[in-house]
Amino acid sequence: MSDVDPLHLLEPAATKVRDPVSGRSVWLAGVVRNGRMDGDVLHYDLFFRPEHAPDDRRAIAEAMTANLRGNGFTGEIQTRTMELGPATLKQQSGPGDAVKGMSGPGMAPHGGPVARRPIPGVTHVIAVASGKGGVGKSTIATNLAVGLRLEGHTVGLLDADVYGPSLPTMMNVFSRPLVDDEKLIVPPVAYGVKCLSTGLVVDAGEAIIWRGPMVMDLVRKFLQTVAWGPLDVLVVDLPPGTGDAQLTLIQAIDLAGAVIVTTPQEVALADARRGIEMFRKLGVPLLGLVENMAYYPLPDGTRDYVFGRDGGKRTAEKYETELLAELPLRTSIRHASDAGLPAVLGDDEVAASLRALARRVAAKIGLPASA
Repeated sequence: MSDVDPLHLLEPAATKVRDPVSGRSVWLAGVVRNGRMDGDVLHYDLFFRPEHAPDDRRAIAEAMTANLRGNGFTGEIQTRTMELGPATLKQQSGPGDAVKGMSGPGMAPHGGPVARRPIPGVTHVIAVASGKGGVGKSTIATNLAVGLRLEGHTVGLLDADVYGPSLPTMMNVFSRPLVDDEKLIVPPVAYGVKCLSTGLVVDAGEAIIWRGPMVMDLVRKFLQTVAWGPLDVLVVDLPPGTGDAQLTLIQAIDLAGAVIVTTPQEVALADARRGIEMFRKLGVPLLGLVENMAYYPLPDGTRDYVFGRDGGKRTAEKYETELLAELPLRTSIRHASDAGLPAVLGDDEVAASLRALARRVAAKIGLPASA
């Protein structure tokens, strides 16, 4: 097995292990480095910081071994623990350590630094994100994209939620993308918006069972090998959470900003705050929050705050950002999404709120107002 690429063994295992200090996978956090095969023996280093508690260190090492075995590696596994101090890097010995044959530079996340590259022909890229699923993030992303188009801008919509693609249903587009003479993917167009999603390249109902590296590679391809331009703005519907797909996107391109979608209850707001912190730590401007399902309008004109009141407002104030919209819990929005007819195209109060959201976002990234 000496000709086995250790990256092909380590990366799938490490992307599924969370680093409790950074909140990232241990692969992206650089905890797992220096993979090397010596015959049938897989060697690698675990780089820990003082903040890593002993129990966390043991849990990471055990999870790595379990994942490697689960992925079919049957050879011997030897690890070496390294301590990252403020200014020095010193070796620590411990149970099961192996010193033999470990040399060479440390391996950066994903085998090296991720170079940020512009998307040809795209002026602005906006991420629509949420800390958790079920808050209506894809509904907001879809209507934001169509709303920006209604305001006269050229727009693309990328559904980066690989495991749960919803763009085909919400935009009523099911045609397979074409490939042009330059081998670039040509996305289909719906409501004047260029659209791309894994739901357009796999059979309907097919389970997408991909490991982290495959997902991240697909996200990169959807950004760099697609004929997006010319576009004023590309809206990217991120998967929920703060995992590798989000980090891959943020590292690969310069984002004009992020819109965070939440619902008013604390369980959703807690995850939304984690999403805000992720973007802030990575230097991405926060355009604002959208509070979805903020209230249920009653027949007498009053409001039932089903999931609590003003949670989005308080969170926006805490992070000194704007509450871009408070959208009601309405059956009509669900019907519109299921029918592939974005609610922003309607003529009711919800459509007006979504159009206003699009105008606020456009102004924040410097797009001119429609005539």
